[in-house]
Order: sequence, then C-alpha cells, then structure tokens
Amino acid sequence: MKSVKRNPLLVVGLGLALTIASCSKPTVDSLYVPTAADATATATLADLQAGRNLYISNCERCHNFYLPEKYSAAEWKNHLPGMTSKTSLTSAEILQLTKYATKGK
Repeated sequence: MKSVKRNPLLVVGLGLALTIASCSKPTVDSLYVPTAADATATATLADLQAGRNLYISNCERCHNFYLPEKYSAAEWKNHLPGMTSKTSLTSAEILQLTKYATKGK
C-alpha cells in the first residue's frame, strides 16, 4: 500500500477550519431572558424586558449578539455609549438597553 504524506500546513489548516466551524454565535434563544427575580431597585422587570427587545432589534445589525454575562456591568457601561451613538435610540431606550446588558446593575 502506498502511504500518503501529510502536509503539516494542511493538517493545521483543516484543524483550524473545523474549530472555527464548530464555534457557534449566540442566538436570540440563548440570550438572557429577564424574570421578576431579576428586577432591582434601579431596573424594573419592564425595563429589563424592553432592554432585551431593544438589544435584539438593534445590536445584531452591526455585529453578532454578545451574551450579557460575557462582560461585567462596568465593561458594558464602557462599551455601550460608543455603539449606541451609531443608532437612533433615545436616551431612555439606551438606559433600558444598558439595564438589560448589565442585568440591572
């Protein structure tokens, strides 16, 4: 039987391609869904739910969804102003979106 030589670059490239293909981006179904237990003194359940709807309808236009738990409240509060400035969201909507992403913190 004739042996086949393996090209190291081909093997690495195939491995990388399989790794990338197996990574899945978050979907709407995987996003945090607020419940009454998540309401805080500064974020009502209605705020959190409205923020989730705003997140779903606005953020994926420019990039994939990011799970709110992926970043700390401080990180969200640092990054959201730069992103929301590219939208037509009102300041009240931006506050609701921020409350959702930070889980009311």
